[in-house]
Amino acid sequence: MANPGNRRLTIGLTGGIASGKSSATRRFEHHGIVVVDADLVAREVVEPGSSALQSLVTLTDSHILNNDGSLDRSALRTLIFNDATLREKVEAILHPAIRQRSEQLTREAFEQQSPYVIGAVPLLVEAGLVDRYDRVLVIDVPVEIQITRVMARDDSSREQALKIIQSQASREARLAVADDVIHNDQSLETLHAQVDALHNVYLTLL
Repeated sequence: MANPGNRRLTIGLTGGIASGKSSATRRFEHHGIVVVDADLVAREVVEPGSSALQSLVTLTDSHILNNDGSLDRSALRTLIFNDATLREKVEAILHPAIRQRSEQLTREAFEQQSPYVIGAVPLLVEAGLVDRYDRVLVIDVPVEIQITRVMARDDSSREQALKIIQSQASREARLAVADDVIHNDQSLETLHAQVDALHNVYLTLL
């Protein structure tokens, strides 16, 4: 919920696949706002030489590395796909590392005088991270638009697109925790206008 007077305002930005999260975060960055992208952080914490990657190699006792020493994400996904216990152990390695690095980047952003910080977390609702942010911003689109965008972007079938969408939190579940909503079912200019308006609102909450 809103937290007036908080000079370290954090916004958790989320949305389903193909909702336009990246377009929204780029517009916030246009205003000088630092965005901590959970997907990028997740890749960073398993870079070659990282303790998290070494822990994964030790845990799986399998070949999950590419020739260059980087994580073979496809191999790891295959290993944990039908092994719930192994998946939980992998998450117990990755989630704390991602959280710690995200918190560090957030602190650095405030030190660099970002007025507020956006945490872009696609699985914010699924991972139960809503309470870690002062406000939750949902980029919302109707499911049919998601399907159309996924099919066009990934050259996938309607069935494949729908399967991905159904594996995520429902549109209703995301909207239920939202403090702010951007409706991205029109033009990019319309999306930008909504981001611009919210940016001005967030500045009043500092």
